[in-house]
Amino acid sequence: MNEPGKTENTDKADKKIRLEISGRVQGVFYRVSTRDEAKRLGLTGWVRNRRDGRVEAYVRGAEPRLELLIAWCKLGPSGAEVEEVMVYWLDEDDLEFENLHGDRDDFEIIATF
Repeated sequence: MNEPGKTENTDKADKKIRLEISGRVQGVFYRVSTRDEAKRLGLTGWVRNRRDGRVEAYVRGAEPRLELLIAWCKLGPSGAEVEEVMVYWLDEDDLEFENLHGDRDDFEIIATF
Protein backbone atom coordinates (compact mmCIF):
# COMPACT_ATOMS: atom_id res chain seq x y z
CA MET A 1 0.00 0.00 0.00
CA ASN A 2 1.25 3.51 -0.81
CA GLU A 3 2.03 6.11 1.79
CA PRO A 4 -0.40 9.03 1.79
CA GLY A 5 0.59 11.50 -0.90
CA LYS A 6 2.79 8.97 -2.69
CA THR A 7 2.30 7.41 -6.10
CA GLU A 8 3.93 4.31 -7.51
CA ASN A 9 5.93 4.54 -10.73
CA THR A 10 3.86 1.71 -12.19
CA ASP A 11 0.57 3.65 -12.03
CA LYS A 12 -0.72 3.87 -15.61
CA ALA A 13 -2.44 7.17 -14.71
CA ASP A 14 0.98 8.73 -14.09
CA LYS A 15 2.18 11.34 -16.55
CA LYS A 16 5.71 12.40 -17.43
CA ILE A 17 6.96 15.91 -18.02
CA ARG A 18 10.20 17.68 -18.79
CA LEU A 19 10.59 21.22 -17.45
CA GLU A 20 13.05 23.90 -18.53
CA ILE A 21 13.12 26.88 -16.20
CA SER A 22 14.92 30.08 -17.15
CA GLY A 23 15.69 33.30 -15.34
CA ARG A 24 17.69 33.80 -12.16
CA VAL A 25 17.30 30.19 -11.08
CA GLN A 26 20.83 29.08 -10.21
CA GLY A 27 22.52 29.91 -6.93
CA VAL A 28 19.17 30.59 -5.23
CA PHE A 29 18.34 27.08 -3.92
CA TYR A 30 16.00 26.44 -6.84
CA ARG A 31 17.00 22.78 -7.24
CA VAL A 32 16.80 22.01 -3.52
CA SER A 33 13.44 23.75 -3.23
CA THR A 34 12.13 21.96 -6.35
CA ARG A 35 13.22 18.61 -4.94
CA ASP A 36 11.52 19.36 -1.63
CA GLU A 37 8.29 20.47 -3.32
CA ALA A 38 8.26 17.43 -5.63
CA LYS A 39 8.75 15.09 -2.69
CA ARG A 40 5.99 16.86 -0.75
CA LEU A 41 3.69 16.25 -3.73
CA GLY A 42 4.69 12.57 -4.00
CA LEU A 43 6.39 12.97 -7.39
CA THR A 44 9.49 11.17 -8.65
CA GLY A 45 12.28 12.17 -11.02
CA TRP A 46 15.19 14.57 -10.93
CA VAL A 47 16.28 18.19 -11.25
CA ARG A 48 19.63 19.64 -12.35
CA ASN A 49 21.35 22.86 -13.35
CA ARG A 50 22.28 23.26 -16.99
CA ARG A 51 25.48 24.98 -18.11
CA ASP A 52 23.37 27.48 -20.10
CA GLY A 53 21.94 28.91 -16.84
CA ARG A 54 18.60 27.11 -16.91
CA VAL A 55 17.28 24.44 -14.56
CA GLU A 56 15.89 21.22 -16.05
CA ALA A 57 13.66 18.60 -14.44
CA TYR A 58 12.12 15.29 -15.46
CA VAL A 59 9.12 14.47 -13.32
CA ARG A 60 6.58 11.65 -13.08
CA GLY A 61 3.32 11.49 -11.16
CA ALA A 62 -0.40 12.12 -11.16
CA GLU A 63 -1.39 14.96 -13.50
CA PRO A 64 -2.99 17.16 -10.78
CA ARG A 65 0.21 16.95 -8.72
CA LEU A 66 2.34 17.74 -11.77
CA GLU A 67 0.17 20.82 -12.38
CA LEU A 68 0.82 21.92 -8.79
CA LEU A 69 4.57 21.53 -9.30
CA ILE A 70 4.43 23.49 -12.56
CA ALA A 71 2.61 26.32 -10.78
CA TRP A 72 5.21 26.25 -8.00
CA CYS A 73 8.08 26.30 -10.53
CA LYS A 74 6.68 29.51 -12.05
CA LEU A 75 7.23 31.18 -8.66
CA GLY A 76 10.23 29.28 -7.34
CA PRO A 77 11.86 29.91 -3.98
CA SER A 78 12.43 33.38 -2.60
CA GLY A 79 15.45 34.87 -4.34
CA ALA A 80 14.59 33.28 -7.69
CA GLU A 81 13.41 35.39 -10.61
CA VAL A 82 11.66 32.97 -12.95
CA GLU A 83 11.30 34.29 -16.49
CA GLU A 84 9.84 31.22 -18.19
CA VAL A 85 8.86 27.64 -17.50
CA MET A 86 8.70 25.47 -20.61
CA VAL A 87 6.59 22.35 -20.04
CA TYR A 88 6.88 19.30 -22.30
CA TRP A 89 4.31 16.54 -21.71
CA LEU A 90 5.86 13.21 -22.70
CA ASP A 91 4.09 10.16 -24.09
CA GLU A 92 3.93 7.13 -21.83
CA ASP A 93 6.18 5.17 -24.20
CA ASP A 94 8.57 8.09 -24.85
CA LEU A 95 12.08 6.65 -24.44
CA GLU A 96 13.59 10.07 -23.73
CA PHE A 97 12.41 9.82 -20.12
CA GLU A 98 13.94 6.39 -19.54
CA ASN A 99 17.12 7.21 -21.48
CA LEU A 100 17.75 10.10 -19.10
CA HIS A 101 16.98 7.92 -16.08
CA GLY A 102 13.78 9.79 -15.31
CA ASP A 103 12.16 6.74 -13.71
CA ARG A 104 13.26 6.79 -10.10
CA ASP A 105 11.79 5.77 -6.78
CA ASP A 106 12.41 9.21 -5.32
CA PHE A 107 13.12 12.77 -6.46
CA GLU A 108 16.80 13.69 -6.67
CA ILE A 109 19.19 16.45 -7.57
CA ILE A 110 21.63 15.21 -10.21
CA ALA A 111 24.84 16.59 -11.72
CA THR A 112 24.94 19.65 -13.94
CA PHE A 113 24.67 19.02 -17.68
